[in-house]
Amino acid sequence: MRAYLRPLLIALLLVLAILAPIGQGNYITYVLTSWLVFSIAAMGLNLTLGYAGQISLAQASFMAIGAYTSALLTLAGWHWMAALVPALLLCFVVGLVLGYPALRVKGHFLAFVTLAFNTLVFLVLRNEDWLTGGNYGLSGMPRPDFGFVSTMKQHNFYYFTLAITVVAAAIMWWIVRSPWGRAFKALRENPIRAESLGVDTRRITLLAFAIGSTYGGLAGALISPLVQFIEPGSFAVGHSLRILLMVVVGGAGFFFGPFLGAGVVILLPELLRFTEGYYLIIYSALVIVMLVFTPRGLIGLWGMLRDRFFGKPQIRADVEQGPKLK
Repeated sequence: MRAYLRPLLIALLLVLAILAPIGQGNYITYVLTSWLVFSIAAMGLNLTLGYAGQISLAQASFMAIGAYTSALLTLAGWHWMAALVPALLLCFVVGLVLGYPALRVKGHFLAFVTLAFNTLVFLVLRNEDWLTGGNYGLSGMPRPDFGFVSTMKQHNFYYFTLAITVVAAAIMWWIVRSPWGRAFKALRENPIRAESLGVDTRRITLLAFAIGSTYGGLAGALISPLVQFIEPGSFAVGHSLRILLMVVVGGAGFFFGPFLGAGVVILLPELLRFTEGYYLIIYSALVIVMLVFTPRGLIGLWGMLRDRFFGKPQIRADVEQGPKLK
């Protein structure tokens, strides 16, 4: 994409996000806010999976850690911004610890490890009712109040979440374009080659899990005041698979993939509700078709269409096979 076109497109999308809830009711605004929250969670998983190539099925568990930590502190009288700091720090530390199995196991073995961790967090939340409320959960979490503006109204909380999302996206943009981002991509493509080039693959692997988990915690800290009720079932394994679907459908390894994927998973079912009882069937069929024909996600679809209709640069066979020629 040309240099001048990308900032223009980002500015246009931001304007659309600002205008989206205007004139809408509380429910539509709630759905749009949920899209922003899950986009943040998907951004974190996209860093771990899409950029660093480490499979994780535990993103919902970090949303749970962030949600319960911030909820317990705000119910104890803390301001949301103050409660956010320990919630993110806890997610960072736990994500760092979870990254250690990735140093020894890969592929589906790592997926099983993270899956077991998600189940462990779910069981702790359900059984330790003295702290988490058990199956009854926690309710009544206040939304942040800054004095000059209150986020109690649905629209105000949407704009607050939008501001947090923009800051989180800007930080992620910096990360993936920093030396860390290049190290993440090198780890994904070929860990042995990356290590031979001086990349500390051990540190980068742990960092990918820690940062991705922190973004999951941020999403959880936002979902708590959004719904003002949390319980263990809200963070079960199925929700981790849902976030994974957002990353895959949007395009793993692409910066804007999580936003598109979250839009499909969160917003598309709402758009299909006019079909009444068939909307879930249609939604599932559309997702299957997208995954079959666009394995690189919706952003990868643009590359396929561009190459098909506008062609792609042709490389001379002798140049392409140059290293193999003797």
